[in-house]
Amino acid sequence: MSLLHPLDSRNVNSLWAGVLVEALHRAGLRQVVLSPGSRSTPLTFAFARHPEIEAIPVLDERSAAFFALGLAKQRMQPVALVCTSGTAAANYFPAVIEAREGGVPLLVITADRPPEMRACASGQTIDQQKLYGGYVNFHHELAVPEANEPLLGYLRQTVAQALARTLRPDFGPVHLNVPFRDPLPPVGDGTTPAFAVRVDWERFFAHLVPAPAQLIHAPVPPLAVDVHGVIVAGPAQPADPVAYANTVGDIARRLGWPVLADGLSPLRNQAGRVPGLVTTYAAILRNKNVAGRLKPEHVLCLDGWPTSKVLRSWLEEAAAPTLLVGERSDNRDALHGATRHLRITPEVFASQLPQAADPNGYEQMWAGFEHRARTALDARLEATPELFEMKAAWLLARHLPANTVLSIANSMPVRDVEFVWPAGDRAIRPMFNRGANGIDGTLSTALGVAHGGAPAVLLTGDLALLHDANGFLLRPKFRGSLTIVLINNRGGGIFEHLPVAQFDPPFEEYFATPQEANFAKLCAAHGVEHVTVRDWAHFTELVSVLPDAGIRVLEVWTNRKRDTEARKALYAETAAAVS
Repeated sequence: MSLLHPLDSRNVNSLWAGVLVEALHRAGLRQVVLSPGSRSTPLTFAFARHPEIEAIPVLDERSAAFFALGLAKQRMQPVALVCTSGTAAANYFPAVIEAREGGVPLLVITADRPPEMRACASGQTIDQQKLYGGYVNFHHELAVPEANEPLLGYLRQTVAQALARTLRPDFGPVHLNVPFRDPLPPVGDGTTPAFAVRVDWERFFAHLVPAPAQLIHAPVPPLAVDVHGVIVAGPAQPADPVAYANTVGDIARRLGWPVLADGLSPLRNQAGRVPGLVTTYAAILRNKNVAGRLKPEHVLCLDGWPTSKVLRSWLEEAAAPTLLVGERSDNRDALHGATRHLRITPEVFASQLPQAADPNGYEQMWAGFEHRARTALDARLEATPELFEMKAAWLLARHLPANTVLSIANSMPVRDVEFVWPAGDRAIRPMFNRGANGIDGTLSTALGVAHGGAPAVLLTGDLALLHDANGFLLRPKFRGSLTIVLINNRGGGIFEHLPVAQFDPPFEEYFATPQEANFAKLCAAHGVEHVTVRDWAHFTELVSVLPDAGIRVLEVWTNRKRDTEARKALYAETAAAVS
């Protein structure tokens, strides 16, 4: 590969930033999100002029960070973030935490003052050393720029290694702090052009190639197939959902065990590839008698534990020997059971299992309960005429165009999806921020996930959308289509299901936090289309065909108190139906 454009050598900062950006490009970087600021000027110029790196400016740093997180989720490839010095970098912290907990490759580059401007009340200067603490895979402060080949070699190797560290040993964030002295713009100072022409830049960069993620392959212990074993498929965002579903289907056939698939797993949307798929476990296991009869003797967990508290409690009570198969090296077992963690890909795991086993009575028992629960659940939702929050998720599963990417907000939307989303073959692809389980950056992440792709959808509540309303500032730079299904129940519906709800006051004001924002006017201020959903027929029509471009909000007005009681009734009715 030859240099696509000459390095800018008008001053030492522009040359330094140019080498940094070219090294990152050679190492595999293709996208960067930048926020405006003075100290990051050399980096902004270098990224903006590189012809093979998409550089996207975003005003609000917190929104920028979550937008970059969404971009990285699309293909699970590193995306860079660039900001100026000071509190700008602090606004990245929530997304850095999510990238760490969710295993998303993110390269955070924070510009900084040089050492002599620190700890002396210099403007826009804070301590940026290890700003993100233990939440990053790697932190390094680069040297102050100089025009000499050994130091530029250090720069090249350090930034290439930093990008690789977003991928191994685990996917996650990396932080580079980059100090610059003046001059910050690419104004000529006569110090570097003569040096730059003496360097063989093609040879300088020739050895850099994108770094693959590396995994430790561990042997799979023998597994008995003639036991009451369950496969628990937790939330997963594989780069290739079809290949992932085929692999899990292969594992299920080899073991003959049922597959309990989280609502955030792609498996529910690739049902034909996975035998023994169970989607209604959160209803089935609410029936205490049935839950006891289904007690497992062995558990295989893929990628992490599911969202369902009911399922987690059942697994804890069973205390069965457990294999947790996943690519991350950190402890992913929040249940603290008798668990053995195999850091291995599902494909390698499947290849070491015996050939296909016949389904046993245990899998067939699960299938019978799944049929009864699904029949009762679907009938109840079909007969519900009022605008009920859970029915919105249920209708999305039935009517979204095939292959739609669906971002799902935390709090109630993710729980509604888990309870009502059926098995199907529409290849809907769920995306989510379940690393830290927060509502930070909901809109910005969804826009990042949708940027440059096919029409996508976000299912969110009102508080999550308001918390990241600055994400709408991305609209002029957004390439793609995002339909936002907004469940507006004027507050935090999840708290209605917690014990604190009985203490009012102060519940309503301090926990439910009711809001009175006018979303139609908010959308108008940002040039975003807004539609108030009249009824379910109107909703179905709106989500069955998605627009080719732009951002659209479909506002579904619901009653928080009424829906809380309706949910509890639905839980109880469906659990009773499996007896």
